[in-house]
Amino acid sequence: MDKTIVKKITTNDYLTKSNLPGCDYVINPYVGCTHACKYCYASFMKRFTNHKEPWGSFIDVKRCAKPINLDKLKHKKVFLSSVTDCYNSFEAEYEITKNILEQLVNVDCELNISTKSKLILRDLALLKQTKNLTVAMSVNTLDDKFRQDMDQASSIKERLATLKTLHDNGIYIILFMSPIFPYLTPWQEIIDQTKGYIDEYWFENLNLRGSYKALILNYIKDNYPALYPKYLSIYQNQDKTYWQSLAQEIDAYCQKEQLKYTNYFYHEQIRKNK
Repeated sequence: MDKTIVKKITTNDYLTKSNLPGCDYVINPYVGCTHACKYCYASFMKRFTNHKEPWGSFIDVKRCAKPINLDKLKHKKVFLSSVTDCYNSFEAEYEITKNILEQLVNVDCELNISTKSKLILRDLALLKQTKNLTVAMSVNTLDDKFRQDMDQASSIKERLATLKTLHDNGIYIILFMSPIFPYLTPWQEIIDQTKGYIDEYWFENLNLRGSYKALILNYIKDNYPALYPKYLSIYQNQDKTYWQSLAQEIDAYCQKEQLKYTNYFYHEQIRKNK
């Protein structure tokens, strides 16, 4: 990304104890993310990092001299990464994620990598050696114009090709349909186009909060005016009917197709049940 503010920072440890459901540790090799997703929940991190720049315009590259304590990770669940994309565009230059993978390759832990970038294929040889690995990639549209309006990550075509390549190399693949935009995300069409090489599907609804709520609602108003009243019903009036109905449709379709899937629509309930 042009004019990205890059800063190198020192961290004492790449490992952070996690409060996420189904995860023991998270590793975030960077602060900030050049994908600049307009709906990104992680933009709240600006409050804790003294960044006043717009989300997506800065990246802090984490340096850590101390090796990862691999004993801590035995039989644990590790997420790479939770508040940034570990394969953001600057990973091509700094290779922080690659260095972390080289340390984790023989650890007896469950490693989940989440990304929107085809850059992950650079590390294919390492990924194939890594034990108990799952890779999740976010896909919430088949319309690359909509994708470009929402993020600066890899194109939809590149993401689907990346998922297929990973699958063909024996890596367990999750298509993370997130965030689902009401009335816009063609969830069934995405499944139909990809089910031949996807091991599991995750579904997550669009949550609007904080500074980006108005941004997304204004985008819908300007680009999909017919949908704007429906979005106000969901996000201003807290009408959950759409999500309840969609959850039932997804359940019925995935069960009919005998697909492995998880619905993450109900964040607070899942967190409480951790």
